[in-house]
Amino acid sequence: MSKIYLTVFSLAWQNEFVYRLNFILWRIRNLMRFFLTFFLWEGVFTTSKQMFGYSKSEMLTYVFTVILVSALVQSAPSADNIGGEIGNGDLSNYLVKPLSYLKYWFSRDLASKSLNLVFAMVEFSLLAIILHPVFAIPTKILTIAAFLITISLAVVLYFFISTCSRFISFWAPENTWGVSFIIVIFIETLAGSIFPLDVLPENLKNLIMLTPFPYLLYFPTAIFLGKISSTQLPKILFIALTWVIIMFFFMRYLWGKGLKNYSSEGR
Repeated sequence: MSKIYLTVFSLAWQNEFVYRLNFILWRIRNLMRFFLTFFLWEGVFTTSKQMFGYSKSEMLTYVFTVILVSALVQSAPSADNIGGEIGNGDLSNYLVKPLSYLKYWFSRDLASKSLNLVFAMVEFSLLAIILHPVFAIPTKILTIAAFLITISLAVVLYFFISTCSRFISFWAPENTWGVSFIIVIFIETLAGSIFPLDVLPENLKNLIMLTPFPYLLYFPTAIFLGKISSTQLPKILFIALTWVIIMFFFMRYLWGKGLKNYSSEGR
């Protein structure tokens, strides 16, 4: 059965090149967001060497690291079409096949993330050459290992969260795109893609930390920067894993409820 999903991964990788314009526009969007954030902080640090507990090199390292982390964790949301397939009845084509619909889309999602990571690394290298930022690179093996683990958990967590948002199509198929767009913007902001969450007021930061979103971008990047002490790492990894488990069961719950409401309209 695993060979099926390897084949899905391979075909999805090739399929990304079929819709080249969509892929290019997604990369341009990410670059525009990067330049906006980069020059914002570049301007902020012209009057101060230290701000919000970050030096200029640490803040610019945060901005650059988010490029790679978001490319792997968020990337082009291939799961967007889940809502469309539910709404127009194409889901029925998968329900009669010997495969898991959720595993099928997770395989496609990994293919999209892998391709975006490759291009993000190229963009990262070119931007580093052009902008000449001063990086704060970690040297401790524990920090690097924790960084990789949190990214792996974030990839799975983001898929569960985004898939849950698409399941709204079981009950409101005509509103999927609008809801998904709002959720993406909401998640990106609360995940720390624009600024580190620890620059926020303490009460607001503590409130956001109660959600799963900081474990998508902020914590992996903060760990990479060495902003998280070794004593805090076990707690962060445990909470991230807990959110993955919670969202997995919530996704399965919505899937089961949704199938009972699914009427295969349009088929």
